[in-house]
Amino acid sequence: MRHQKAGRTFNRDTNARKALFIGLAKNLIEKEQIKTTLPKAKDLRSVVEKLVTRAKVDTVANRRLVASELGNASDAAVKKLFAVLGPRYAKRPGGYTRVLKAGFRYGDAAPMAIIEFIDRDVNAKKPAVKPEVAAAKADEAVAAETEDKKATKAPKAAKPETKKVATKEPAAKKATAAKKTVAVKRRATGK
Repeated sequence: MRHQKAGRTFNRDTNARKALFIGLAKNLIEKEQIKTTLPKAKDLRSVVEKLVTRAKVDTVANRRLVASELGNASDAAVKKLFAVLGPRYAKRPGGYTRVLKAGFRYGDAAPMAIIEFIDRDVNAKKPAVKPEVAAAKADEAVAAETEDKKATKAPKAAKPETKKVATKEPAAKKATAAKKTVAVKRRATGK
């Protein structure tokens, strides 16, 4: 009997379940929006909202408690919680996340959901560009511009016109190729 044992187990033991929610919480804090299954999103809500509530008061004790809950290698998540999310929701009395249903997964028809912070930063989901990479891209753009300017200033040499011979495939070959791709897709998907 399962009397007085509330909560989903997700077919995992306690340690695996804790690790699952730690990983999901870190991703949600860093990206501010993630896609997962509906039951996981519903259970993740309570985990993340407790962390944000604690992050509203920036003390050393709260930082240590949040860091211990998120585990090792959670420095970026803890910093973002206390620097960005805590001040953002300082006047909000709870309800920092929302769960939106997102259809069903193709492979096993599991109900999917998007969990996101309310008033989230849209640019948080994009990977951060390191300064060295940004400088390298800027240098490449400048080099490409100078090459384009040089190419436009240089007189174009007259090229002899060459006639391209258009080869037309017979309609029968195209039709059989299309049938083969459809057959391959049907075998792969079972439809």
